[in-house]
Parts: sequence; C-alpha cells; structure tokens
Amino acid sequence: MKLTIENQLVGLTELRAAWRQPVKVSLGDDARRRIAESNELIANVVAAGDEVYGVNTGFGQLANVRIDDDELAHLQENLVRSHAVGVGEDLDDDIVRLVMLMKVIALAEGFSGVRLELVEALCELINHNVYPRIPSQGSVGASGDLAPLAHMAGVLIGVGEAKVQGTIVPAELALREAGIEPIKLAPKEGLALLNGTQVSTALALAAVFRTENVLAAALAAGAMSSDAVKGSDTPFDRRIQTVRGHGGQIAVAGVLRELMRGSEIRASHVACDHVQDPYSIRCQPQVIGACLDVVRHVCSVLETEANAVTDNPLVFAESNAVLSGGNFHAEPVALAADYLALAIAEIGSLSERRIALLIDGNLSGLPPFLVKEGGLNSGFMMAQVTAAALASENKSHAHPASVDSIPTSANQEDHVSMATFAARRLHEMIDNVANIVAIELLAATQGVEFHLPQKSSPILERVIASIREVSPAYGEDRSMSADIARVVGLIDEGVFCAYSESILPSHSV
Repeated sequence: MKLTIENQLVGLTELRAAWRQPVKVSLGDDARRRIAESNELIANVVAAGDEVYGVNTGFGQLANVRIDDDELAHLQENLVRSHAVGVGEDLDDDIVRLVMLMKVIALAEGFSGVRLELVEALCELINHNVYPRIPSQGSVGASGDLAPLAHMAGVLIGVGEAKVQGTIVPAELALREAGIEPIKLAPKEGLALLNGTQVSTALALAAVFRTENVLAAALAAGAMSSDAVKGSDTPFDRRIQTVRGHGGQIAVAGVLRELMRGSEIRASHVACDHVQDPYSIRCQPQVIGACLDVVRHVCSVLETEANAVTDNPLVFAESNAVLSGGNFHAEPVALAADYLALAIAEIGSLSERRIALLIDGNLSGLPPFLVKEGGLNSGFMMAQVTAAALASENKSHAHPASVDSIPTSANQEDHVSMATFAARRLHEMIDNVANIVAIELLAATQGVEFHLPQKSSPILERVIASIREVSPAYGEDRSMSADIARVVGLIDEGVFCAYSESILPSHSV
C-alpha cells in the first residue's frame, strides 16, 4: 500500500492495511509546508531566548531548570537515551509499523515544531521495513508512551537496535539499510518523538482488528451451532430486532439470517413443537450485537486518536504561539481498551456456552460429546474444559486497567491512564477467544455432520469445507490441539470475515 500523508483522515481501512502488510509512506506538499512553518516558529523562539518547556528547559519536575542554548541538542539526545528503559518482550513488527506510521501522521499535522528531515527519516524507516526494537512494557500512558517511543526515537539517532528482514541489528546498521545518516536532534525534536499515544493506540488498533476476526468467526460458529442443535431462526427475525432499535443487534441478526438461509436441517424441523432455545442460541443478536456496538465505538475513538496530535508543547504557527497542555494523556485509549475487553470476554463466554450445549446429548439431541461409541471415546469432553478455562481467564483480564492510576515523576505526573497495558492485555484475551471459537467451529462442524444426508445452508457448508481442509472428522479419540491451532490460524487470517464484512467497521468503511 502507498500512503501520502496530506490533509485527509487516515481511515480504518488504511490503518488495518498498514497493520497487515508493509506500507510506503510519503509526505504531501501541504504537510511539508505545515512542518516547515511550525519548525520556523521554534527556531524563532530559540533565537529570541524565550523560555519554552521542553525546548530550553528540563522535563517533568525539572521543567524549571533553564538549559543553555549550546546544550539544546544535547538536551534532546539525553531525553531519548534516559527514557529508553523499556522491558519485556519486543512489540511485533506489525505493531511497530503502526506506531511509526501514526507518529508520522501526528508530526505531519504541523503542530510539533520538528524539521522536515526528521519526519522524512521516519518515513524512510517505514519504507525500508526497518522496525526499531521496542520493549512492550514500561509505559503508563502519560506523558504519552515515553519509554517505548524512546526506543523508536533512539534508532533515528543511531542508538539501540532494530529489526531488518527479521534480524536484530545495531541501530547504525539499520539506518544504513534505510539509506539515512543518524539524526542530530534539534530543539524540541526528542520531546516530539517521545510524547504521544502512538504505542497505546497501535496496540489497541491491532486488538480491535483482531476482535473483528473473532467476532466474524463467532457468528459463523453460532449459526452452525444453531443448525447443529436444530435451533430456530425465528429469534433472528428482523421485526424482533427493529422494535428494540440497537444497530449492532439489527446487523448481527441480519448476518445470522443470511448464514442460515437455505439450510436443509432447518427446513426439516420448521413445524416441530419445540418452543424456545437456550439463550446462547436465541440471544446471539442481543449479545454479539452489543459487542459489535462496542467494536464500532472503539473504532471511532481509535480512528480519531490515530490522526491526533498528542505531543507537548504544541506549536501554533498561525497564531505565533507555543502552548503546553496534556494531549499526551491516553485516557481515551485506556477507556476504549477497557470497554473492548468486556466485549472480547463476552464473545468467548457465549461461544463456550454453545460448546457446552453441543456436547450435552440431553439438550442438543446429538451424540454425547459429539462422538460415536461414547464411553470408549471421550470426544469433545476435554475440549469444552479447555474452552471453559480460557473463558474464565478472560473474566480476570477484563478488569479495567484505566482505574489503576499510579503517580510518577516525583508526583508531577500524578494521574496516568495505563492505556498501554489496557491495550496490550487485550491480545492475550483475543488469543483465548480465538481458541474458544475454534473449538466451537470444530464442535459445530461435527454436530452438523451428524445430520447427514441433510445439509446446512450453502454458506455454512462452505464454512464446514474450510474447517475440514485443516481438520478431519472426529471418528475416534485423538489429540485436538493441532486441529484447534489450525482453525485459530483461519480466524487470525480473517477467513470468516468474508461472511460478515459488511458490518465490520474496518471492512465496511
């Protein structure tokens, strides 16, 4: 993908594409002009000797320390070096790519006072697939993602390490790969690189994109489970959803109706005397619809944040002002991530309940534990236990991170967002849900096939075919771990999004 940063909003579809694959980034003429104008104002401030936070002062509680003009470049370099204290596993390259792209977007708005050559150098790292090695832990989400962004900034000045074609190399070697020299930072540039919410936002964006994948897979699995237990599609009737009015519920019910349309299994029991299905079948529009509404809200928040200017102080060239504020505080991202955590947990919870229904012969009408010769074979007995364990783990992970503020910087930064952790923990939750939904897809496929020669709907038969390509029918006991992993691979690839992409925010924009 080629992306020119100019005046337009960089939307969810472009952000998702940049997450999934390398991107070529360039600056448009208007962006170049804005950058130059804001940089000129910073140069004028320095020349006039005016005191401006982070330009010619110390940082945090040391903001009252004035720095001599001949030490201003040293000040910025020291900031980068001292703040590069991250720990833990490295962020994946796809996350780092999003981080760098959003930093370019923010700097290109022209409110940061940096030089054009700095922004162009960051573009060259992206364009040559050079990814700074950024530890995942060490940020409290205010004043922005200081520690992780310092590791990104360090590579630009030749400090630290980066990944080039999957190999970790010293920063100077990585810069040569990108065809650029180490940058000598000018006034405010270190601060502009370190202040910002780009790491929190990148982690949250990747999480919401992955949540779309598992939500789409859960809809396919839920429709298959409904067919496997001979559930009714009446609860998905458009009229029922319309009188309640929630957009997510209406959309999910529409997808479920389309998924089940033309099922021979459903046609075989339309006139039966069965009255109502368990909630895990009947209330899918209400539960997954509410989760979809959460995803849509979170996408809106994150799209705004991805295009936001979140460093400090901000440079307003038109009004000749440099203003200190708090746009680096990542509370919007933290709250959105915590909200998304609830939806992720609920998608997994409902899926696990359907697995429990499928294996219970008394409720499902299917062979106990979805296997012939039960007793000799245990079938899906332990697969449901695994799903239950993962669903229970997510209950703890869903506890909000944003309420756990802790003061830093000698109490100067006395309230922080914890957005980075709030977003990072979502990925473990999504891993759990992907495994739960994979187990349901396997179980529902097995359940539907017990109805042969009657078939499910044309769409669901395609879903079944994709499952059977990676997992053969379960005839007698075997380890299912590899089967689950292969189906998780299909979920992570977004295979099931094809059946519901019209309702997914980053697909339908």
